[in-house]
Order: sequence, then structure tokens, then C-alpha cells
Amino acid sequence: MHLKNIRLQQFKNYGKAKVQFSKEINCFVGINGSGKTNLLDAIHYLCLTKSAINPQDNFNIRHEDSFFTVFGDFDVEGKEIEIRCIVEAGKKKQLIQNGKAYDKMSEHIGLLPVVMIAPDDTSLIKDGSEERRKFFDNMLCQLDRQYLNSLVRYQHFLKQRNALLKQFADSGKWNSQLIEPYDLEIIKLSKKISEMRKVFIQEYEPLLISHYKTISDDQEQIGIRYDTHCSDADFESVFRSSAKRDYLLKRTNMGIHKDDFIFHIDEYPIKKFGSQGQQKSFVIALKLAQFMIFLSHKQTKPILLLDDIFDKLDDSRISKLMNLVADHQFGQLFITDARPERSKGILGEIDADSRFFMIENGTVTNWNQ
Repeated sequence: MHLKNIRLQQFKNYGKAKVQFSKEINCFVGINGSGKTNLLDAIHYLCLTKSAINPQDNFNIRHEDSFFTVFGDFDVEGKEIEIRCIVEAGKKKQLIQNGKAYDKMSEHIGLLPVVMIAPDDTSLIKDGSEERRKFFDNMLCQLDRQYLNSLVRYQHFLKQRNALLKQFADSGKWNSQLIEPYDLEIIKLSKKISEMRKVFIQEYEPLLISHYKTISDDQEQIGIRYDTHCSDADFESVFRSSAKRDYLLKRTNMGIHKDDFIFHIDEYPIKKFGSQGQQKSFVIALKLAQFMIFLSHKQTKPILLLDDIFDKLDDSRISKLMNLVADHQFGQLFITDARPERSKGILGEIDADSRFFMIENGTVTNWNQ
């Protein structure tokens, strides 16, 4: 699978742009703030229907304009697929495949797998549990339509139950009959989703461990512990007994939205005990394991987006990552770098078709110096 070209109109700092890509390596170079990452984000839109950076679609419209469009032509195992994403202020986002609009954005998820490695990925380790849940949910939703549908249903019932709890608290009256249908759905879906997450981690963790060893010279043991109460035999009774607390706090305090994925190194949380280098290696290993599990399930290499990695990694980790590129373990790559000569030097040593694009104030030109 590869992206053949992209066309932008009024997307972030781009007025109009059209770019033809290599099947292998594409490198966007230019000073910081020129729009390199915005191009990666446009690709992310085409693959996952949303920005990797700003979740509010309207904020991705160029200043003083009223809409943006992102068009792209993909080759998926010989099949031509055109994707159009259109966002107009005050209107519902449109996603169109080969001229036919999707009824739901979720119908597109999983068709075009993508993995992005970005400078702020250490938030997966340093931030709260929500970031880690999003990471694993993103993977599972791209891999398993049943998981995606279950998660959408869960989020719907959770939102409705929380609104009901607020209504109860504001009125000072509890109504067991009204809340019971929501309890039943949340309990059932929590059990189902937690089991799917547990099975997934059993497949994913060995890939993580393998890639950590590849990119790190250290010998420590790393892994993931899935922390959930939803698989416990007494989960339903504990959930129901927490109703008083839910009422007081006006929100649901048990369920899969409270799960966490604990990253550990030598049996200690890497968030507290991992060095900066160990944390960087762990994050890269997380993303490479994501790439491999997509490849395993989809039987096609995902698009790989590497944002500013040459600045954020030391020479050793860059070398290990580029060795994987040189071995053709990846498919189509998109890389950003603020130092053109550096990326030329690094990628010039790799036997692959590389194209370089100079980005200046939202304009794109081929760069072949």
C-alpha cells in the first residue's frame, strides 16, 4: 500500500498544494514552522479521518477561510482508492471514497493503516492513563471492526449514564429504573472490551519486547501490565455497589474507561524509574510493534510517518532505526527534518528511492540539491 499523491486546499498554513510521492521514502525539509508536520497530519486525516495533533476539525482550516479539503490517491494492493476529506465550518465533515460518501466516519477506520512517531510520543509514558488507552484503542479499532463498534457503543452509554447521574444529583432524586438499562450495557461492554484488550496485549507484548531489544543496547527486561477490574468475577457487584459514589461525583467511576496499561522496566514502572534514553527506546518500540501487528493482521505494510525524529533521537537510536529502513522492513515512509543536509546524508546511504521536498511558508517544491 502507498499514497501516490496528495492535494490540499486551505488546510492549516497551505493555500493550495499538490505533491507526487515516492513509493518508498519521502522527506519534507525546511525550517521549523514552515508546514512540514502539517503535511504528515494531512496524510493522517486521509487514513484515520482526523488530525493527529488537533482533534477539532475547524481549527485545521486556514485562518480567515471557511473550509479545507484534503484529497489523496492510494494504491492498495493494485486497487486505486481516492479519498476526499472535506471540512466546512459549521457543517458535518465529509469523507468520500471513490466518489461515494461514508455514512459514518468509523466505516473508514482500518482501510488505510498508518503509524506515526512524533516528538511528543513520550506522553504515552509520562501522562495519565487516558493517553495509553487512546493508543491501544486506536490500534484495536484499526484491526477489529467488532472492537470499534463495541467501543463506540460503550462511549455512547457512558455519556448517557453520566448525563443521567448529573440529572439525579441536580434534582436530589435517584431513580434505579431509569439507570438500570445503562448499567446493564456498561457492565456487559466492559467485560467484553477488557477481554479483547487482554487478548490483544498477549499478542502485542512479544513484538514490543523484540523491538526494544533491537533499538536498545541495554539488557533490562520490559513489558506491559494491563490493569483492569472489569475482568474480575465480582465486577458487576462492585460496579453496582459504587452507585452512591457515582451519584455524589456525578460520573461513572468504574468501567473500561478507567483501565490503564502499565509500562514496566525490570518490574518497575518506567514512568518513574526509566531513564530518558530508556523511555525513548520504549516509545519507539511501542510504535514499531504497532507497525508489525498491523502488517501481521492486514497483510500490507502501513504508512509510516516519522516527525522530526533526527532531532529527538541520539545517533545510536537513529542508526538502529535506519538499519530497519535499509533492510526494507517498512513500506512507504514520510519523514520531516529541519536540517536538509543531515537528512540527505542519512537517507543517501540507504538503497531506496528517496524524494526530498522543500517546505517554505506552506509551499512545496522538489529539492534535489
